[in-house]
Amino acid sequence: MFDEIVGSSEPLRRVLTQVAKVAATDSTVLILGETGTGKEMIARAIHRRSKRSNRAFICVNCAAIPPSLIASELFGHEKGAFTGATQRRLGRFELADGGTIFLDEIGELPGETQSTLLRVLQEREFERVGGSQSVAVDVRVLSATNRDLRAAVEAGTFRQDLFYRLNVFPIHMPSLRERMDDIPLLVEYLIDHYGKKVGKKIRNIDKKTLQLFQDYKWPGNIRELQNVIERSVVLCDSDTFSIDETWLKRDLPHGSAQLHTRLRGLGRLTRRKQGK
Repeated sequence: MFDEIVGSSEPLRRVLTQVAKVAATDSTVLILGETGTGKEMIARAIHRRSKRSNRAFICVNCAAIPPSLIASELFGHEKGAFTGATQRRLGRFELADGGTIFLDEIGELPGETQSTLLRVLQEREFERVGGSQSVAVDVRVLSATNRDLRAAVEAGTFRQDLFYRLNVFPIHMPSLRERMDDIPLLVEYLIDHYGKKVGKKIRNIDKKTLQLFQDYKWPGNIRELQNVIERSVVLCDSDTFSIDETWLKRDLPHGSAQLHTRLRGLGRLTRRKQGK
């Protein structure tokens, strides 16, 4: 385990080696990868191993904030800057001063806000919305996206100069499909984690269930695995962990007689447990 990042596969080891090296610096990091691969956990691991670890770690999901409010959210606003601005409000960058700010879903940032962010990265200063005085900040910027930013640059929806400022040290998070060797460790860790949350002691893992996990493609990556295991733990009525095969069956590879045999066997096991 590395800051609750569980696994020992070669793709994950390469990522953690990069994390260990870049954390000690003040370099800007761009974390790339599919949704649900754990990009925020990597950002937190970088912060915890940096010289800023005793200062704030501020996380912002750029896709979750309306475009009309993102500038105020990031850079703050002055009293009277717009309707409803009854007092000065500090933005996330000021709150992160001396620490780290993590801009998740950076590819969703509106064009106007991209320009302001570029200035922060270049000059380490900005102006609050409705203000005219520059505010200096000392913030390390980490960002993440599941989008192809190079394609966005070519399409004209993302500034090229901002992309190069963010892409100083890129880290690519592997999908769960690329690190299938980690599934047994992840399953064991997550069963224990969710078991403690609901007060259940699960001692065994059904082998067919584990095989089912390893045969599945996991389009939602670690987040999907977490959801399936939490749901299964809640429903589990014995000390042996198993799942309902229908949760994953739809996306399994077709044409494998051996696989369908395993599924039928798991179904019998599940029905026996439900009959208790």
